[in-house]
This record gives sequence, structure tokens and C-alpha cells, in this order.
Amino acid sequence: MILTLSILLAVAIDFWLGEPRNTYHPLVMFGKWASAIEMRLLNNEQSVFRQRVSGFLAVAIVLIPCLLWLRLVPSWPPLQTTIDVLVLYFCIAARSLQQHALAVHSALSDSDLPLARQQVGKIVSRQTEAMTEADVRRATIESVLENGADAVFAPLFWFVVLGPFGALLYRFSNTLDAMWGYKNQRYLYFGWAAARFDDLLNWLPARLTALSYALLGNTTQAIKSWRTQAHLLDSPNAGPVMTAGGGALQLQLGGPACYHGQLKQKPWFGGPQLPENGDIKRACKLMYRTLLLWLIVIGAGDALA
Repeated sequence: MILTLSILLAVAIDFWLGEPRNTYHPLVMFGKWASAIEMRLLNNEQSVFRQRVSGFLAVAIVLIPCLLWLRLVPSWPPLQTTIDVLVLYFCIAARSLQQHALAVHSALSDSDLPLARQQVGKIVSRQTEAMTEADVRRATIESVLENGADAVFAPLFWFVVLGPFGALLYRFSNTLDAMWGYKNQRYLYFGWAAARFDDLLNWLPARLTALSYALLGNTTQAIKSWRTQAHLLDSPNAGPVMTAGGGALQLQLGGPACYHGQLKQKPWFGGPQLPENGDIKRACKLMYRTLLLWLIVIGAGDALA
């Protein structure tokens, strides 16, 4: 039951402390290391092929040294267990995601739209200056659903499969995708390898998350939305997660949004109901109920192993 105990301790620490301050967060230090490699390898004057090769090399150069240290840890069980717990704690962010979402909820409840825009801007990549209250609600709920998969369930999945190495591999690759996966002039080809690697690691966890959302909400609507709408979204992994999550909550999500100064006509998806302020809390509850379900399934599997 060491696996289950390590996961429970990591989740408990996350719920108690939330994320570490950015200055000391390993992902912040990793991001600085990745930026340094990017400065040396990214050259938009190169051919498409060479930019893709440079992007592939950048992913390898950035990831390998960051993961090798796990292989150097002495095989002393108390130390290994401690590292397991700390690594998983640093890789998940359920409490932080909930806190950010509730900060938006609080601002909306106080009818402070400027503050709500500011708070939601911390968890979404779209521009928030012109958002309406309805836009803010949808963006917050979408972020809880998608980041629940990216920052909670996928690292937990890979921790179960490959231990702390798997959790770190996933979170680091996800960070590289967030840095280099943009389809703009700078990263379109250089970021190709990072985006595809993240898609690969996310494929199965995303669908398990979508299935979990469906089981814990309005299952019929969730499955219908997933089956008929997931392909409308750009991301092959966010599509199932957000459509199933929106259907589970019976909420209409998506719609036009502004990114980098351009209005993007995103599709509508999910259920029939327009989100209200309280639905932000419902999305957070769905994420935590899903986490509880995963802990029960992992614990049962660990006990039978």
C-alpha cells in the first residue's frame, strides 16, 4: 500500500499548503532552464525541417537532465517514499486551481467585473479585458475542467504507471507545451515536438478524466456531448475532457474568445444551461469528486496487487 499512502500524503499536502510560491516552485526553475535552451536553439530563419529538428532536440536536452537525478536516488525506502510524495505534490495543483476559481467566484458575487477579469486572467490564456460576466464564468469553468485533467489527473496517472519519474516527465512536457506549443510564427515549427509529445502523454489520461466526469455528473448528456462535440475543439485531448465535463454539469461552454488580439470563433459545447456564478463551485466539486474516485480506484487496485 506504499503507492496509495504516497498519493494520499501528496494530495493532503496539496490541499493543506496549495502550490509553493512561484520563486521556489520546481516548474518555475524548469521554465527558466527551458527558456535558456530555447534562446540557443530557436532560429526562425531556419528551414521548417531544421526548426522541427531544433524543437525535438530542445525537448530532449531540457527533459533528460531534469529526470536523470531520479535514477541517482539511493535505494533507501524512507528516502524514496519521501521523494515520491514531494514529487507528486509538486506535480499536482488541485488546491491552487480551486483557489483561483473561487477568487473569480468571489469577485463575480461582489459584482466586481474588473477584479473578476483580473482573476480569471491568471488561469486562462485568452484576453480578458473585454469579457462579460458570462464570458468570465464560462472561461473559469472551462479552466477548472481542462486543468483538472492537465494538472491533477494526468500527473496522477503517470505517477501510478511510472512512479515519480512518470509524474515529472508529464508535468515537464506539459510545461514545454504551454511554453512552445503555440501555433504562431515563432513556435509553429519549433514547438511541434513539444506539442505532439504532450498530446501523446495526455491521450489516455484525458479520456479517463472525461469518463470520470461523465460518471459523476449527468452521464447521458456528458457522453452525448463527448461523442458529438469533442471533434469540434482544436485539442485532441481537451476536446473530450471539456465536452464531457460541460455535459456532466449540463452547462453551455465555449463560444467566441479573444486570443492575442484576434477573435476566435470557438464552438459552443456541453449542455443546455447557461452558467451561473454557483456553477464555478460545481465545477470545483466535480474535480474533487473525480479525484476522490481516482483515489478509491487506485487504493483498491493497490490492495489487490
